[in-house]
Amino acid sequence: MNLKLFLLRFKKILLILKNPRLFKVLIKNRVLAGVEHNSIFNNDINTVIDIGANRGQFSLAALNIPNIKIFAFEPLDEPAEVFKEIFKDDSNVKLFKFAIGDTVGEVDMHVSSKDDSSSLLEISSLQNEYFPGTEEIGLKKIKVAPLKNFLTKEKIVKPALLKLDVQGFELQALRGCENFFEDIDYIYCECSFISLYKNQSLVTDVVEFLISKGFKISGVFNMQSDSDGKNIQADFFFTKKYL
Repeated sequence: MNLKLFLLRFKKILLILKNPRLFKVLIKNRVLAGVEHNSIFNNDINTVIDIGANRGQFSLAALNIPNIKIFAFEPLDEPAEVFKEIFKDDSNVKLFKFAIGDTVGEVDMHVSSKDDSSSLLEISSLQNEYFPGTEEIGLKKIKVAPLKNFLTKEKIVKPALLKLDVQGFELQALRGCENFFEDIDYIYCECSFISLYKNQSLVTDVVEFLISKGFKISGVFNMQSDSDGKNIQADFFFTKKYL
């Protein structure tokens, strides 16, 4: 683990120690809440759509918002089971064991040895070079469908945040959410500057697409770079152009 990553994790643990619920989840379920995203929750948000929820890291951080509604999507069995265990007593959190995309069907998930690096796209050797221990270990059939198959507009209480962490599958996932863009006020999306997955969407693709749909970049967070200062990936925060 490099120094920058170690310091980030140390800072996360310090923040989690201040929150009894998050500390309990860390000890019991071995899940670090995504407190590095806390600045996003300074915005007025009533609904979170968490696509690529994994074990609930982002959803846990979002629970700090009073009366928040969370609709989460995680297609892999093991992380989905952990998510359900963590949120079993939260009636305002609902998990769907699906991936979100612009088609309906069963597809192969390329499973990584670190399951939050799994993708519907083939994992490249560059991914494992930059993030050791994330190599592909197998394929798993999972279900994919557009967001409209699970939610109606009436279920979304505005302002609403759409979060995506889908390992290169951003454009397909965004197209699968397009029917809801008029109901979504913010989009928070991990994007890559370089190809870590075969035929993946890059930052420029995502930015161009969302600008064409009436969004603008309002912030860039959690930039990750290599030892030479080359940008690898970051979390991009988009808002409606009129906000």
